[in-house]
Formats: sequence, C-alpha cells, structure tokens
Amino acid sequence: MKINRRDLVPDGPGSVKMTPIDADDLWFVYNLIAHGDYVMAVTVRKVLRETSTGRDAERVKLKLEIKVEAIEYDKVGSVLRIRGKNVLENEYVKIGAFHTLEIELHRSFVLRKELWDSMALHVLNQASDPAASADLAVVLMQEGLAHILLVGRSLTTTRAKIETSIPRKHGPAIAGYQTALNKFFEHLLQAFLKHVDFNVVRCAVIASPGFTKDQFHRHLLLEAERRQLRPIIENKSRIVLVHASSGYKHSLKEVLDAPNVMNMIKDTKAAQEVRVLKDFFDMLSNDPDRACYGPKHVEVAHERMAVQTLLITDELFRNADIPMRKKYVNLVNSVKGSGGTVHIFSSMHASGEQLAQLTGIAAILRFPLPELEDIEM
Repeated sequence: MKINRRDLVPDGPGSVKMTPIDADDLWFVYNLIAHGDYVMAVTVRKVLRETSTGRDAERVKLKLEIKVEAIEYDKVGSVLRIRGKNVLENEYVKIGAFHTLEIELHRSFVLRKELWDSMALHVLNQASDPAASADLAVVLMQEGLAHILLVGRSLTTTRAKIETSIPRKHGPAIAGYQTALNKFFEHLLQAFLKHVDFNVVRCAVIASPGFTKDQFHRHLLLEAERRQLRPIIENKSRIVLVHASSGYKHSLKEVLDAPNVMNMIKDTKAAQEVRVLKDFFDMLSNDPDRACYGPKHVEVAHERMAVQTLLITDELFRNADIPMRKKYVNLVNSVKGSGGTVHIFSSMHASGEQLAQLTGIAAILRFPLPELEDIEM
C-alpha cells in the first residue's frame, strides 16, 4: 500500500490518503473502513441534462465524499464497493443522495475517521510495511488436476486451475497415458510461467501425492533448459517439492505445515499464523486446561491474567456493532499490556478459516484453568 498523506491523531480523528497497489492492499482497506467513516474518491456518475431535444444522459467524472453505510469486497474483480450518503456539495449530486464508490487498484482515495483506534492503526501499519509480504506460489497437483495458488500477507488466491483427462496406465491405453500426461504438464508449465513471478514470490512449492510432483519438476527444468526460460533457470533453487494428499485446495494446509516451506517463509505473517494455530491445537490435545476458545472463556482467562497468546480473526473487528468492535480492540490492547502476544488472523487464509470455526477467538494460557470447563461458552 502506498501512503500518500497521513494526517491523524492516534485514538483521535484524522485522515489518510492511500493507493492500493495489490489485492492484499484491498483486503487491508476492507478491514480498515468501518461503518460511519468517510471516504473521498474520484468517481463517475450518470447525470441527466435538459437539451432542446429532451433529456440526455451523460457520464460525469467528479469527486465525492460519502459517509459509509455498507462495504462489499469483490475478491475476483479486485474491487471494493462502498455505499453511503454524499456529504460533499456539488452541482450533480445533492447532499444526502446515495452513491456507491468503487475502490480499485492504483486509484487513490482518502479515508477519514472520527477515531483511529489501535486496531485501525495496526491494519494501516501492516498494509504499508513492504517487509511483511509473504507471497508464496503453490502448485497443488495430482494426475490430471492442478491448482496454482498465491499465498499473500492476508489473501490466498487461486490463479489457475488445470484439468486434463488422463487415461489409465495399464493395458492398451499406456501410449495415450504418456501423451496425455505430457500435454497436462505443458498446460501447467504455461500457467506456471504466466502466474509465478519470482520478483514477487519468495519460493514456489510443487506439491502432490506420489511422484507426480517429481515428474512435473523434471519436466519443468528440462523444458526451461531447452527453451532457455530464464525465470526458471535462475530461480530453480527456490522451487521446493512437498508431499500433499491431493491436488485440491484443502491440501494447502499440509503444504504450509511442511518444515522446508516453513523455513523459507518463517518470518512472514502467514507462516506465523500457521505455527501459532498448530501450537494451540497441540496444547488443546496435550494439556487442555492450558488452552481455551470462545469469547466468554477467553475473557475469563484474561481477567485472571492467564492469557499468554491470543489468537483472533480480523472478522471480529469488522463488526458493524461499534461497542462490540471496541470490546475486542480493548481486549487486544489489554492482553498486550499484560505481557501477552496477539496474533490477528486473516479470514482469507486457511488458518483464519480454521480459527473462525472455533468462534474466531482462542488463547494459549500461562497456567492451567480447569474451572473454565464449568463456565458456559
């Protein structure tokens, strides 16, 4: 995210002019804009003009500021739609008229808040930190099916899906099998070249059951030498092979858990989320009195100064209920203030989805609290 101008008071009012550069940035903006904030951007609106022949519709470019009432995130189209009432007087749009602003990549806008709380500042700082990027390319494959995924700081996006019908290996179909497999590998190679940019990603992981990943890796390197594909030749040390149970997207969790992948991305937010969630589940199975989940249990544990590590999803901070959002912001600040660590999980990552299934909030405790069992969730 490019921050063009920053004029705010922590825990007070202010505005920030920013430009989203990639899809991750739009996700940060989605988490930053709250109900009741003000957004100013250049937009296009259809206006009716009186002419000698009647009324003509014309599209006019203008600058509007709206008070936010609803926000929608379109992951596929990489666009945010923000709906609200206009608060900036101009000749085409009355004050109080509804309008929907579209925030797209590389288009600047100004966000104004009455209160920049610690959570909003955390999201803003994270969005503008270039070192926090965790881009990792993952090829999940099995014979005849492959997905190319990009794991960013806050988003996991599917860039390509390749499907090819491959006959069985046995009997008279064996000649057709090898031809079909080579055709599948070629389609996958083209998609790999198109979607995996080693200037952006730290490493590319090829994962599959059995030896399919090894066969494709061999094909990739041989073709790179034969066609002199410089991006692959120069970065072959950054291509990692990992076992996965299938070529379907749910196998991504296994890939992120693999030690050789974790070593390459260990300092990134996505990797930290995976590691902390694993620690939580290990604690839950080995020493259940030192792990809890659900708002009530976590609150009680914190009142007793027992929270060592708090796990919470960003979804809980998008609550339109302002007191509820404040409650979670205060909890995060209080846990940090008492020496605990806080991990805010992206609900667009596999680890965030897992945490959301556990109510979206969990904690690893400093000492056992068996009495939490008796408290209703």
